[in-house]
Amino acid sequence: MKLSLGPLQYFWPRERTLAFYREAAAWPLDIVYLGETVCSKRRELRTAEWIEFAQELAAAGKEVVLSSLSLIEAESELGVVDRLAAHGGFKVEANDLSAVQVCRERGTPFVAGPSLNLYNHRALALLVEDGLVRWVPGVEQGETLVRELKQAFEADGGAMPELEVIGWGRLPLAYSARCFTARALDVAKDQCGFRCIDYPDALPLATREGRPFLRINGIQVLGEELTDLGPELPALRALGVDILRLYPQAEGMADLVRHFDQARAGDAAAAPLGQRNGYWHGEPGMQVAAAG
Repeated sequence: MKLSLGPLQYFWPRERTLAFYREAAAWPLDIVYLGETVCSKRRELRTAEWIEFAQELAAAGKEVVLSSLSLIEAESELGVVDRLAAHGGFKVEANDLSAVQVCRERGTPFVAGPSLNLYNHRALALLVEDGLVRWVPGVEQGETLVRELKQAFEADGGAMPELEVIGWGRLPLAYSARCFTARALDVAKDQCGFRCIDYPDALPLATREGRPFLRINGIQVLGEELTDLGPELPALRALGVDILRLYPQAEGMADLVRHFDQARAGDAAAAPLGQRNGYWHGEPGMQVAAAG
């Protein structure tokens, strides 16, 4: 089983972002996703710089995938996807069907990100015809649905694309044209001042009773709890999961990667580090279900 470093969901200062990925070059990761997936206004790194850094990581032996926005609303944002696909040296993570269209037209192999809503094997097969080589199920698609879809796909004689599952991090739950962070801080979206940069693991949101509930991250909403599928490793192998995705976090990422690297080297389940795994079992993401 391979380990991937998912795209950075948060907005960090330029130097912090570069330092993080330079350190990641030495971690026991097989795949690294680079690029902005949340907000096109986040421009600490330009598209050309993401591509340049992708080349550095590729030279260090990593497979690099260039990630695109999860909500494409403007021609300029579509133009960024076109630049990623036109480069030709890397796969593109398509998180919006507009990006799928660009990749198809450019003949660029792509990864179906978790914000693409794929719920049946025929939709998956159509995307394979368009150039899909890997699928990352979304947070509504747990073990049962993935197994059923995989079986149906294979029963039709299709070759299942690579399967990558979110194994660690805060789950990306929803996106909106509105900016949740700007709203919470009582500023206009177009004059937000890039306030997301003040919250390296997103802005915590509690219930009226004071219970931690969600994280708001610009136009994205994340779960509060850290999902951990490390204890599920034996079941994930049995299901045929090829890649385990670890989402970046502000602190302790190097130790986390080493933990999962050691776990995948053996046959046993990893000791739990995170708090929740409900989504994988078809339950609320904030629940804890017995490992399969």
